[in-house]
Amino acid sequence: MNDSAYKVETTSRLAQWKIDNLTSCTYRKSDPFKIGNWNWLLTVEKNRALHVKLYPVVSNLTRDNPPIASFNIRVLCSIGNRIALIHPGITDKTFKSNDDFIWAIETPLTGKFIIDVEFLDLKTVSPNASEPSSIWSDGCAQRQSHATAITSLGRMLSEGIHTDITINASDGSIGAHRAILATRSPVFMSMFSHNLKEKELSTIDISDMSIAACQAFLNYIYGNIQHEEFLTHRLALLRASDKYDIIDLKEACHESLLEDIDTTNVLDRLRNASLYQLPGLKSSCMKYLVKFGKIFDIRDDFDVFLQSADRDLIAEVFHEILSAWKGF
Repeated sequence: MNDSAYKVETTSRLAQWKIDNLTSCTYRKSDPFKIGNWNWLLTVEKNRALHVKLYPVVSNLTRDNPPIASFNIRVLCSIGNRIALIHPGITDKTFKSNDDFIWAIETPLTGKFIIDVEFLDLKTVSPNASEPSSIWSDGCAQRQSHATAITSLGRMLSEGIHTDITINASDGSIGAHRAILATRSPVFMSMFSHNLKEKELSTIDISDMSIAACQAFLNYIYGNIQHEEFLTHRLALLRASDKYDIIDLKEACHESLLEDIDTTNVLDRLRNASLYQLPGLKSSCMKYLVKFGKIFDIRDDFDVFLQSADRDLIAEVFHEILSAWKGF
């Protein structure tokens, strides 16, 4: 059997193992795969029932700081009617041994099948914390913004200290500082360096952003953005980062949008990945839709997507479908 038979494909929160037909009394263990801070294993054992196990690889990390996982898991037959067997789901399960999660499946399976694990959250307990905290709750945007601006810049914005330019959003205005905007964006630098209306009138019109999204945009520039604020306005911030050529903000949006792809947002993320030239996000969306078979779960939404999406993007999706499912 070739090595690919044991490989588990992953995105940041999704793991998928494609398995050939198991004969009676057969046992198989996957290669280790990384989700979060831990390496994981899947095993299947078939006798009178099919037993599926998920557990972290034993290490100092798992002994000293075992993962606390919430996840959904399903088994999907890849032939016939593509029957999906869905586990009720696991919430805040602490993994200390390889027997902490065993799923016994009585339904007989034939042909090739797929084990699909979607991690909803992974928590860990720090030495000084009384409650477990999610390893995904602390966003990269906040860390990056703190690294690129000093704390006092936030006060200058929030308290309106010596502002010298006004930004007009679609539903309000905010005072800001030319020097700070110019140092963070070559587009703003050009506006203030040439005889453009922004320089003469001391105003910038950003009519495609709401006042709340514009405030989040400036908070990032000034190093004062909060994680929840960043998550709320990610797509608006992505558009602004592309328009004003703020590379670190675009990278932060890209990384964040990769973290929580699901059936409710994957098509919108795919459109934006194509529009703003984010190859990593596009690849992950394609993988989620096609290799992980999620396209079957959102057929109605996909039909709507086909009616409005860019023709080249539609062609890419169908090319991925043909490549992934040919002969499977």
